[in-house]
Amino acid sequence: MEDYYETLGISRSASLEEIKTAYRRLALKYHPDKNPGNLAAEERFKLLSEAYQVLADTEKRQLYDLYGHAGLAGLDVGGFSGFEDIFSSFGEVFEDFFGFGRRRGRHRPQPGADLRHQVLLTLEQVVKGFDASLDLERRALCRRCRGSALEPGTQRQACQRCGGRGQVSQSRGLLKIFTTCPECRGAGSLIANPCQECRGAGTILEKKQVQVRIPPGVDHGTRLRLRGEGEAGRSGGPPGDLYIEVQIAPHPLFTREGKDLQFRAQLSFVEAALGSEVQIPTLNSHTRLTIPSGTQPGATFRIPGEGMPGLRGNSRGDLVVEIDLQTPTNLTSKQEKLLKEFLKLTPQETPKETPKTK
Repeated sequence: MEDYYETLGISRSASLEEIKTAYRRLALKYHPDKNPGNLAAEERFKLLSEAYQVLADTEKRQLYDLYGHAGLAGLDVGGFSGFEDIFSSFGEVFEDFFGFGRRRGRHRPQPGADLRHQVLLTLEQVVKGFDASLDLERRALCRRCRGSALEPGTQRQACQRCGGRGQVSQSRGLLKIFTTCPECRGAGSLIANPCQECRGAGTILEKKQVQVRIPPGVDHGTRLRLRGEGEAGRSGGPPGDLYIEVQIAPHPLFTREGKDLQFRAQLSFVEAALGSEVQIPTLNSHTRLTIPSGTQPGATFRIPGEGMPGLRGNSRGDLVVEIDLQTPTNLTSKQEKLLKEFLKLTPQETPKETPKTK
């Protein structure tokens, strides 16, 4: 399968605006209305639309960057049955193409893209809370032009082709069709002197370390939101947000059920029959648990307050201990003799007689 970034002719670090710009340019070139009867152009247009649908969606793009096409299995990322589907998925882009609705200025404020980051924690870290240090790569406002995309001291120039309207018209009989100006691409103005640092993008790729406090009690899949820590907005728009998804690593001893922890304690049948006191591990250290005589396999005991804390500071859950009996192997001759003596002393239950059917 063709790489989506290569399909749109962009780098893997391209911003959302760069993705839209590349898609507008290529989709206009290969649109079926401009290539009637050209099946190759139609197929290319479908592939461009599929690439845009994935890369313009933050979650789909992240899956694609991590796992390639395999990460999109089961997601609706391709194929359009007609113009109705195209406009519902790419309304803003095709309004720019055909002039439907009001003209959308390209330098109106646009919010920055949201970012997502996963943090893997152990149960011990969840109990105490964790201070995570995240290394992010994101698009930030260019320091030289402060997001204007202009070389300092210069200004935009009105587009001569569209007269600053951002649209041009074509007459077809009685109809007048408005399309996005190909010269300024709908902006109504041109950048004659782009910023030397960001090359007219208005943003640059930066690496930043973000500190975040993950509170005690979070669960697998919990999402935390850091406002304003996403990618920079454009034309004065607000920055996006950073979403942190918590993943909990499997523990070698415990499984989690809400606020409770589950632990399987191995006992010999002698300990279970006679009763005993056993040492049980906890997340903090260990504790003693009294096992009454005659305890059966599968019996459970609760140790209060040794589970997980509540996310909002409520009381901790319990440690639930389930008894698992071990059958002895490699018995010595003396042990076998004693067990046979024990068996002789054990009352045998008389099998219940099966009732006869009439």
